[in-house]
Amino acid sequence: MVTTIESRDASSNAAATTPNRENFSALETEADKYDEDQSPIEQVALTVGTTDDPTLPVWTFRMWSIGLLSCMLLSFLNQFFAYRKEPLVITLITVQVAALPIGHFLAFVLPTRLFRVPFTKHTFSLNPGPFNVKEHVLITIFANAGSAFGNGNAYAVGIVTIVKAFYGRQITFVTGWFIVITTQVLGYGWAGLFRKYLIEPAHMWWPSTLVQVSLFRTLHEKESSKGLSRSQFFLIFMITSFAYYTLPGYLFSTLTYFSWVCWIFPNSVLAQQVGSGFRGLGVGAFSFDWAGVSAYLLSPLVAPFFAIVNVAVGFCLFLYVLVPIAYWKDWYHAKRFPIVSSKLFTANGTLYDIQAVLKQDFTLNKTAYEQQGQVHLSIAFALAYGLGFATIAATLTHVICFYGKEIWYRGRAAMHMKKDVHTRMMEKYAEIPQLWWNILLVGSVGLSLIVCLVFKEQVQLPWWGLLLACVLAAGFTLPIGVITATTNQTPGLNIITEYIMGYILPGYPLANVCFKVYGYMSMSQAVSFLADFKLGHYMKVPPRSMFLVQVIGTILAGTVNMGVAWHLLTSIENICNPDKLKESSPWTCPGDTVFFDASVIWGLVGPRKIFGNQGLYPALNLFFLGGAMASVIVWLCHKAFPKVWWIPYINMPVLLGAIAYMPPATSVNYTSWIVVGTVFNYFVFKYYKGWWRKYNYVLSAALDAGVAFMAVAVYFFLQLPEAEMNWWGTNGDHCPLATCPTAPGIFKEGCPVIQ
Repeated sequence: MVTTIESRDASSNAAATTPNRENFSALETEADKYDEDQSPIEQVALTVGTTDDPTLPVWTFRMWSIGLLSCMLLSFLNQFFAYRKEPLVITLITVQVAALPIGHFLAFVLPTRLFRVPFTKHTFSLNPGPFNVKEHVLITIFANAGSAFGNGNAYAVGIVTIVKAFYGRQITFVTGWFIVITTQVLGYGWAGLFRKYLIEPAHMWWPSTLVQVSLFRTLHEKESSKGLSRSQFFLIFMITSFAYYTLPGYLFSTLTYFSWVCWIFPNSVLAQQVGSGFRGLGVGAFSFDWAGVSAYLLSPLVAPFFAIVNVAVGFCLFLYVLVPIAYWKDWYHAKRFPIVSSKLFTANGTLYDIQAVLKQDFTLNKTAYEQQGQVHLSIAFALAYGLGFATIAATLTHVICFYGKEIWYRGRAAMHMKKDVHTRMMEKYAEIPQLWWNILLVGSVGLSLIVCLVFKEQVQLPWWGLLLACVLAAGFTLPIGVITATTNQTPGLNIITEYIMGYILPGYPLANVCFKVYGYMSMSQAVSFLADFKLGHYMKVPPRSMFLVQVIGTILAGTVNMGVAWHLLTSIENICNPDKLKESSPWTCPGDTVFFDASVIWGLVGPRKIFGNQGLYPALNLFFLGGAMASVIVWLCHKAFPKVWWIPYINMPVLLGAIAYMPPATSVNYTSWIVVGTVFNYFVFKYYKGWWRKYNYVLSAALDAGVAFMAVAVYFFLQLPEAEMNWWGTNGDHCPLATCPTAPGIFKEGCPVIQ
C-alpha cells in the first residue's frame, strides 16, 4: 500500500481488504496437521480450486492477440489520462471482464484447421478449442503490465515530464526510454531471488489474488439464464457510459466539479474556499463524471465498505477539522496562500520561481535561493506531508502489533512446511530456469548502470547512488513481500528514499527522483510481479508462460507509455501549465505537478531546508511519532475491549493515509468516491446482494471502458482540431476566489483587498 502524497498506487483502501485480525490460535499446529488435499489457509481453501487440466492450451493465437492488444491499449489510455485534470486509471478488471466475450467470439469464428510451421514437423491451430480460463489469466496479466500493475502508467515517465514540461530542459527520448524500462524491469531480478520464499509456501497466501481467483471462477462458471448475462450488461453500460461522457468530457465540463455553493455566493472568498470542489474544502460539491469519481482512488465499486469508512473518517478529520483549524489559526502563515494547493510559494504569497534558483547544470543556486527566501507550502499540502510521515510509521507499528506474531511464525514455518496441494500440482509444469532470472537481474542492473554513466548529465544519479538504491530495494523486497503476502499491506519506500538522497546529495533534483524511482519502484515492481506469479500459481498457469508474458508486457507497456508521453509533451502547447492553459483545457498534469514539487522539496532544496533545522516545517516530523503511537493505541484498545466489534475495523494506515493522493486529488474526488462507494458496497450489497454479486464488478469495468473510449474520441476528433467549447458550462467549478489569500496586506490580481 503506497501511502504518500506523490504516489501513484491505488489509495490505502485498495490494499486493505480485511480488517485487523489475530488468528493465531491454530498456527502452532497447522504446520504439521492439515488436510493435504487442501490449503492450510482457510481463505485459500474456500476460494481456490484444487483441480487442474494440464492439457488446456495457453500459447494460443487468442491469448497473444487479445493480450498484446489489451497491454498496448491500457498503457496508451492510462498514460493519456495521466496528464488530464481527472486522471483515470483503467484497471485490469476492465480487461478481465471484456476479454471473456472477445475470447468466446474468436473461438467461434477462427478456423480450426491445423497449420504446419515451416521447415518443421510441428503444427498449430488458430482455434485449438473453447476459450479457457488459463488463456484468460495470461491475457489479464498482459493487461496488468499495461496498467503498470495498477499504478496506471510507468512511474519513471514522471521524470521525463518534469524535465520537459516543468523545468523546461532537454532530455532525449532514448534516455527516457532506458529509465522507464530499467526501473520497471529491475525489480523482477529481486523477485527471482525471493520467489522460493514468497510463492511456493502455502502461508505466503497473497490475499489480494483471491479476489482475482474468485472473479475468474465466477466468469467461467455457467451463468443462469434469468436476466441479463454479464456480457450483455457490460455492453449496455459501456455504451451508456460512452455516450454520457460527452457531457462532462466536452459539452458541460462543470459537471465534473459541481460546486453549487460558489454559485450562491459569487463574491465571497470564504464561501468559495469552503464550497469549491476543485480548489477548496468541497462542502456540498459532487462530481457527475465517472472520471472524477474514480480518479486517484480508483473505482469505489471495488473497495470494501470498511475501507471506505476508514477513508471517509480520515478525509473528514483532515479536511474538515485539521485543515480549517490550521488555516484560520494561521499556522505557518497559512492565510497568505490558497487553502488547498500543491504549488510552492514565497513568503509574500507569490508563486516560487524555481527557474530563478536553478543553475544551468541543474543544481541549486544557493545565492539566488537565499535572495528569494524559503519555500512555503499551502497548509493542506504541508499537513498532507505530515500525514504521509504518520502513515509510514503507522503502517510499521500496525503490522508489528496486529500481524507480527503471524508473520514471524509463517515466515519461519514456510521454510519447513510440507508442500501444499497447489505447490504439488504446479510441479507438473516446467520450472523457470535460474539462468533466466540471472540474465534478467544482471542485465537490468547493467543497463541501469549504463544509464547513470552514459546519460549522467541528464539523470545526475552517480553510479554509487544506483547501487545504494539497489541495495535498499533488494533488502526490503523480502520483508515487504512477506508483509504483503500475509497482510495485504505494502509499505512504500518513496519517502524513505527521498529523505536518504535528499540528505546525501542536496541540490540535485533529478538525482533525487531517479534514486527514488530506482529504489522504490523496483521493490514495488518485484512485489507486484510476485503477486501475479501467485495468481498463476493458484490458477495452475505454467510458470514459464507467466514469466514471458510479464516481461514482454512490461517492456511493451513502458515503450507505449514513453511514446504517448513524448507525443503529448511535444505537441500540446503549455501542457502541465494551468496558468497558461484555457480554463476548459484538461491537460493540467496534477500527478506530475506533485512529482515536480517533490523533486524541488526533496532534491533541489533538500529536506534539511524544508523539514529540518533550516526549514519552516520541522514540527511535522512529530507526525512520525503520532502515527506510530496511533496503531499501538488501537491495538491496546482491541486487547482491552475484545468484545467491541468495531475496534478491529479501525485501520490506522488506511485512516491516516486516506488523503494520500491529496494533492493532486481534490475534495470532490473524495466526497463523490465515498458517496458512490457507500451506496454500492453498503446499501446495494446489503439489500440486493444477488445483483451486487453478479453485476457490481461488471458495472465498474463498463463505466471505466466507456469513459476511456469516449475521452480518446473527444481528444482526437474535437480537442486536437481545436473545436473548443467555451460557455458558462465549461468554465470550471466557478469558484475563482477559492485561491485568494485572506491575510491582510497580501494581494493577488482578481481578489478582494484584505486590509
